[in-house]
Amino acid sequence: MLQIKLHNTRTRRREVFAPLDPEHVKIYVCGPTVYDRAHIGNARAVVVFDVLVRLLRLVYPRVTYVRNITDIDDKINARARESGESIGAITARTAEWFHNDMAALYALPPDIEPRATGSIPEIIAMVERLIAGGHAYAAEGHVLFAVASDPDYGKFSGRSTDELLAGARVDVAAYKRDPGDFVLWKPSPDDLPGWDSPWGRGRPGWHIECSAMIHQHLGETIDIHGGGTDLIFPHHENEIAQSCCAFPGSEFSRVWMHNAMLQVDGEKMSKSLGNFRTVQDVLAIAPGEAVRFLLLKTHYRGVLDFTDAALADAKRELDRFYRALEAHPKATEAMEPPPAFVDVLVDDVNTPGAIAVMHMLADGAMKGDSGRASELYAAGKLLGLFNQSADHWFRGGIDQNRLDQLLNERMLAKYRKDYVTADRIRSEIESMGLIVEDFAGGTGTAVRKR
Repeated sequence: MLQIKLHNTRTRRREVFAPLDPEHVKIYVCGPTVYDRAHIGNARAVVVFDVLVRLLRLVYPRVTYVRNITDIDDKINARARESGESIGAITARTAEWFHNDMAALYALPPDIEPRATGSIPEIIAMVERLIAGGHAYAAEGHVLFAVASDPDYGKFSGRSTDELLAGARVDVAAYKRDPGDFVLWKPSPDDLPGWDSPWGRGRPGWHIECSAMIHQHLGETIDIHGGGTDLIFPHHENEIAQSCCAFPGSEFSRVWMHNAMLQVDGEKMSKSLGNFRTVQDVLAIAPGEAVRFLLLKTHYRGVLDFTDAALADAKRELDRFYRALEAHPKATEAMEPPPAFVDVLVDDVNTPGAIAVMHMLADGAMKGDSGRASELYAAGKLLGLFNQSADHWFRGGIDQNRLDQLLNERMLAKYRKDYVTADRIRSEIESMGLIVEDFAGGTGTAVRKR
């Protein structure tokens, strides 16, 4: 069996991956908070772990991939107050946007996608376990985790007590026993979502939802937990404390993987700097496959600099690969990626090295070697590439009947004021490499190629 090596954030070293059960690998990745459009930083995490899941499924007979949706959050509540729109409408629409955007990047959906609002009984049950074990306490309608009860708190992120307090940006409330104690449950006023609990009407804190959903769907100990480096503290530190204290003797997650952050034009992406890029912004200027390819050209643990020039280069590299496949129509019959490609990819998901192997395969295909063309195709498929024919890639072949059907469905959805459906259809049309332009006053819609 192939050996996969992964960098484990917990141990700070690269290790041979050894799942608890070789017949069933369990992986959980922190998903989006659904209050706005997904940005390209969100997309990087999704694409990185999508490749990891594809690789795991090449090696192991069963992989269960869980990615949550956070639909209880103060950002969502604030957006509802600003817009006057209901919380339910905001989360439904933005979750649909997220799904469409990730589909446009050819990311596979998770096997299970739990929502915080659907896991309240499990969250309450875990909080009760923590209280019973002396790791949490109720105070003024809140329930807080007592960090002093966990001697291992802070080891995961490697922070000192002072750094933990500063990094957590904690609100030192009078009801806290320790300034670093964090909220598991908090009271909800009538105008915010809330559920009955032993501590009164309220809603969960952010960290507890992931711990509860992991236990609900995957058990006490999982194989891999993933997310961005921005989640190492406080989110993942707090998840570990909650879960290991609620279930003494469990490991919670044996391997922790974190993708690095993303820059735009050499600077941290920020709305204040004017370089904030949503997935929709980028899909308006490039095919989804080119965006995906760019996100994979830098190793997941390295900082990626997202620029228009780099996106154009990614498109040109894909042009080369599709050109290499164009003269070999039977290349798509390939079943397994070549060993040279896989040997590189299993080394901590080394996508830049794997892409370098693809270029060597393309060299052979362009010289007429049909075997190399087949290997190139199989390699690309493992990275989630080559989702269309070369003819469609170069000449933008469009299924006109399907396009007409989608335009009619969107027109009816807008007439019924079903804007969630209209936006979903718009995203599907744009994933075909088209731009949708609505005329002012609702007088019509134009569609043109990018």
